[in-house]
Amino acid sequence: MWLQVVGKVRMALTPPTNHWWHVPLYVSTCGLTTSPIPYGARSFEVEFDFRAHQLNLRVSDGSSRNLPLAPQSVAEFYRRFTAALHSLGIEVRIWKMPVEIANPIPFDQDRVHASYDAPSVARFWRILVSADGVLNAFRGRFLGKSSPVHFFWGSCDLAVTRFSGQRAPERHDTDPVLRKIMREAYSHEVISAGFWPGGNGVDDPAFYCYAAPQRAGFEKFPVRPASTFYQSAMGEYILMYDDVRRSPSPGATLMEFLQSTYEAGAIAGTWDRASLERSPEAAAGVA
Repeated sequence: MWLQVVGKVRMALTPPTNHWWHVPLYVSTCGLTTSPIPYGARSFEVEFDFRAHQLNLRVSDGSSRNLPLAPQSVAEFYRRFTAALHSLGIEVRIWKMPVEIANPIPFDQDRVHASYDAPSVARFWRILVSADGVLNAFRGRFLGKSSPVHFFWGSCDLAVTRFSGQRAPERHDTDPVLRKIMREAYSHEVISAGFWPGGNGVDDPAFYCYAAPQRAGFEKFPVRPASTFYQSAMGEYILMYDDVRRSPSPGATLMEFLQSTYEAGAIAGTWDRASLERSPEAAAGVA
């Protein structure tokens, strides 16, 4: 919920970017950051420091505030965070209702959720750091349009998305809010992959890959490694985090998953791979 509060501030003040790229957070050397947010003649950044367990607010004029990350209700965090912004001369209005969760409670009224498990948070961040490095190396193999490697605070997944360059068929989601979100996110053909803590029938941390729109044959491609499986309810390939962690070379195992599931989507979707891809050697550059 704290990530959603900070993420909504970034979304409210950052100029809109295609496919909602002005919304996510980014993995940093100590946690997760908004990156610089423009505010008049100044800019500011909000960073969750998961080593020192504090929230850092830094402004381009040299002013700053630090808030401890410790057990406290969502309402208390919201109050302290908005007060810190106000003290720095930053005023922003956000929709206080959290998204992508069951039974949401407005931030300023949520006194139900008040936990903060520092060791678990630190472990989660270290997983993000490891995954971020491999996802960026994978991103470097692509010549076409690609998203940054970014962290979506609604579902808590770290993702990178490749684009074929072709428009996608018009979506017809019935929910008006969902329709607005999905039409912008999936206006063009994509193959997206990443890491997330689990959910929707996958109860443990996992890596995933999906294609939108999904073309016939995607789900039957001989992907690697052997422990990868297709989750039909979500329409995604899944590789459990523990299978990666326990492998002899976790980075190579994850890259194998990313590459083979991308190929499944690109072949099924008849992407122009010759003009969109480059070899791993070329992507690595010259030392």
